Amino acid sequence: MESNGVRLNKNTNLDYTNFNKDMSDFANKNNINSKTDYLIITSTKNKYTYIFEKNKEAWDMLYKWSCTVGKNSTPTISGVFFVGIKYPAIGDENSSVKYATNITDEYYYHSIIYNETGLSIKDDRLGVAISHGCIRLATSSAKWIYENVREESTIIIY
Repeated sequence: MESNGVRLNKNTNLDYTNFNKDMSDFANKNNINSKTDYLIITSTKNKYTYIFEKNKEAWDMLYKWSCTVGKNSTPTISGVFFVGIKYPAIGDENSSVKYATNITDEYYYHSIIYNETGLSIKDDRLGVAISHGCIRLATSSAKWIYENVREESTIIIY
């Protein structure tokens, strides 16, 4: 599968002191830049994905969504990335996901897990650490990112 998500320097100079306490404060005090008007932040500890939109010089939080992250043996990556290529659906002979937005390499934001035809749900759990590293969202949330957040938008996962 093709990937064009770009990983930035993992040691980007961000202050993570209040990361899991006040995400709006984190986004604005760090003066985070994005090539678009959107910013995605995921907390692997709290298992939430936050969507921000640029409003003049500040980031306004639009959404806070429960998400599923990687289990201990296949953790979700951390760092600063750009949104990459998008697929309406990806899968194999056993399961599929909808609205896949590339983070980098084989890591994606995508829907909950469906059967191979995409017609019935196999696993709709959110708020847990059970994935192979991707970040699962409710299908409506994954669709929102797929349809609204343009390539090259900044992603922060910590």
